[in-house]
Amino acid sequence: MDLYEESYDSLRPVVCFDERPCQLLAEVRAPLSATPGQPERHDHEYERRGTAHVLMTFEPLRGWRRTSVTERRRGREFAEEVRHLAEEVYPKAECIRLVCDNLSTHSSAAFYETFPAEQARRLARRIEFIYTPVHGSWLNMVEIEISVLVRQCLRRRLPDIETLRLEASAWSDERNRLGASVDWRFTTEDARVKLCKLYPSIEH
Repeated sequence: MDLYEESYDSLRPVVCFDERPCQLLAEVRAPLSATPGQPERHDHEYERRGTAHVLMTFEPLRGWRRTSVTERRRGREFAEEVRHLAEEVYPKAECIRLVCDNLSTHSSAAFYETFPAEQARRLARRIEFIYTPVHGSWLNMVEIEISVLVRQCLRRRLPDIETLRLEASAWSDERNRLGASVDWRFTTEDARVKLCKLYPSIEH
């Protein structure tokens, strides 16, 4: 919470990361087009075409996000996303403070499993992992952005990974154009009251 209350620092950006599975579904019959007084109609039957994963990075203070879509969710995909952040999005940042959950792939070990040792070491030196508490992933602001993505873009049948990739990219481009962000109101003081069990206490 203290991190979220800090002023913007381009040399030490705070970036939130998370991922979400998405089921790929194709129409079996062509939808009926909308007519006056009647919305577009879809048959209840559909064809399952597997799953894909939407990875999102979100910098709240800049109102910027990036989505990428992958077939799998492993340390390799995570490492490549962080590499893109460090080398292409924030090449001049001294340290990227990465807020993420406690998934086993979210660590610098993924860098060494994916890249040559020197490159992995450079990444590890520039990334500071900020983990949300166990069962407290809702404290990661990117979860709010992902819920917006789901409501505005993913609550429909997307038949393949290419369509999902195009739709998610168009959505993030528009949100970036608008400079949309999160109105975060949960403060450190709120946390001390509502999450008191997570704070150390003195036994009497």
